[in-house]
Amino acid sequence: MKEVLARAEERMNKSIAALSEEYASIRAGRANPAVLDKIRVDYYGTPTPIQQIAAVAVSEARVLTIQPWDISACHSIERAIMTSDLGINPQSDGKIIRLIFPPLTEERRRELSKEISKFAEECKIAVRNIRRDAMEKLKAQKKNSELTEDDLKQAEKKTQDLTDKFCKEIDGLYEKKHKEIMEI
Repeated sequence: MKEVLARAEERMNKSIAALSEEYASIRAGRANPAVLDKIRVDYYGTPTPIQQIAAVAVSEARVLTIQPWDISACHSIERAIMTSDLGINPQSDGKIIRLIFPPLTEERRRELSKEISKFAEECKIAVRNIRRDAMEKLKAQKKNSELTEDDLKQAEKKTQDLTDKFCKEIDGLYEKKHKEIMEI
């Protein structure tokens, strides 16, 4: 019983971590180095994350600077950013690349809000699926006489409490990101 609950909690934590990572990669009008996490640069034939070949810093509220350690990688980084779905054209002086984030329009804010809402709902569905799997395992243990009826009821209640806790955490992450996006 305990291992089923521990496994369910571990999987739910992974779902929350994935949601947090997804939210970090969404730009909300401010410069955030996490928007570059998914971009890979062709560095000597190997797809490499930007953070591994350059220093990334926030120089102003809406400006990211990327300073490659190997200046020959500057052009590759520029090309990777342009071909990504980031929607920002990099400005380069040959040594430093600057990404200037434009302020978000009201329409774009609404689109982002719908997008983060969809991510939150997908995460809740994943958590509920984990709950369902845990409940099935617990019922199988009861059927095999590994659990008593009282143990099953107690484990089901703990599983539901765990699910409620994680759904509340998802709602909190959504509210925080929604507020960040809708700020002007």
